[in-house]
Amino acid sequence: MEHIAIDLGGKESQICVRSADGAIVLEKKHPTRHLGRLLRARAASRVVLETSAEAFRIADQALACGHQVRVVAATLVRSLGVGARGIKTDQRDARVLSEVSARIDLPSVHVPSSISRELKSVCGTREVLIGSRTKLINNVRGWMRTQLWRVRTGASTTFPARVRAHSALLGEDLPAHITRVLTVLDTLNEHLREADRQLEKAASESEECRRLMTVPGVGPVTAVRFVAALDDVRRFSTAHSVQSYLGLTPGEHASSTYQRRTAITKAGPSAVRWTLVQAAWAAIRSRRGDAMVVWATEVAKRRGWKVAVVALARKMAGVLYAIWRDGTAYDASRGAKLN
Repeated sequence: MEHIAIDLGGKESQICVRSADGAIVLEKKHPTRHLGRLLRARAASRVVLETSAEAFRIADQALACGHQVRVVAATLVRSLGVGARGIKTDQRDARVLSEVSARIDLPSVHVPSSISRELKSVCGTREVLIGSRTKLINNVRGWMRTQLWRVRTGASTTFPARVRAHSALLGEDLPAHITRVLTVLDTLNEHLREADRQLEKAASESEECRRLMTVPGVGPVTAVRFVAALDDVRRFSTAHSVQSYLGLTPGEHASSTYQRRTAITKAGPSAVRWTLVQAAWAAIRSRRGDAMVVWATEVAKRRGWKVAVVALARKMAGVLYAIWRDGTAYDASRGAKLN
């Protein structure tokens, strides 16, 4: 079996193909968009890639051609010799990956399904729109402070209308640059409503998401984010492994007789972790009598609400995993007992 290492680039990628005995049989540059043709022309081989924006798409093409695929984490490739002694070129990187692959079976990160990647993209685009809206609102608020204006409080979706109403009440015209920002905010709000409808539709069409949304505080955004991140629930053996994957478990710093627990590791997908924390806050506000929320309230009495909310988010991650794994709905009595 040959070993095909590909150092991916936006336009061109470096290819290094070795035979089973480690000898280089092909080495060249190849247009990235045409890698699928090259892979179809090769006999079944092991294809080695480093994680990058293009990696999973190329991995899909390689798998479709019958190749084995190893997508190596970027944090691992340096220990394999990539960039050793401060020398890093595409040719050397591809040679190193192919040489190591010819000696050992490299560990691969999980290659997410196309559905998982699509859902992540949908959620990410929505978050970009929300971030843009926040920046624009803050820009207008900064201008209002220079004018000593204070508009009534309300949702972000009503901010442009509230500013215009305040301007009309004072009988003052808004400057052109603020009017432009408010117009953009109107457009952003409409696109965000469409994004929300798209996420709600995706969640309603997914059996897993519908079950996950039976958990207090969990809506379409949290359910879709969670399903997209885990992709295949069989990847995880326990609820604790999911919590650890999402970076919601405490770290540990130990050496010899010294041992200290640290804050949560914050490893893994930060967007899912942030979404679970928001779901925990939503559950605390809306379901105070739920067993999980009562448990978090007791934690807050001892450690404060910041610690309690993160603890509840960690518990919710375990509950969501158990519901997905077992094909069940939320059971408050069972959820309260999970760590």
